[in-house]
Amino acid sequence: MRCPFCAHEDSQVKDSRPSEDGAAIRRRRQCEACGARFTTFERVQLRDLSVIKKDGKREPFDREKLARAIGHATRKREIDAARIDRLVSGVQRQMETLGDEVASVRIGEAVMAGLKALDHVAYIRFASIYKDFSEPGDFAEIAERVEKETTPPGHDRLL
Repeated sequence: MRCPFCAHEDSQVKDSRPSEDGAAIRRRRQCEACGARFTTFERVQLRDLSVIKKDGKREPFDREKLARAIGHATRKREIDAARIDRLVSGVQRQMETLGDEVASVRIGEAVMAGLKALDHVAYIRFASIYKDFSEPGDFAEIAERVEKETTPPGHDRLL
């Protein structure tokens, strides 16, 4: 593993353990050249996925890009990082079961479903970008829909 500090090619594993959700192996490493310590994560990858974008272009699936998008939606929300990581892992696993190529729309829909179950504000934030909201009414419409789905029948929300 290349050192992120000095770019030396070799590092020594000092400690290995499963991550909190068990989906990865967390490894503490030490660079043999500069002595710096850093952490890496090793994850199972079922297959190499290609994403088919809306314009027809193909690009490799990027877990970090998915995590960043979900991170933007959940920013400043009190959501445990482990839950967010489980969502990212779950979406990735779902997509891997669909085959070698997956449409970006399928990824977006899976993220929306996961965020809806995780946090309604994050869901609306993600939807505003994913669905390309252009009017304030777009926000109101989706917020009303979420509120209707989460408010038990016969319980009007107090203003």
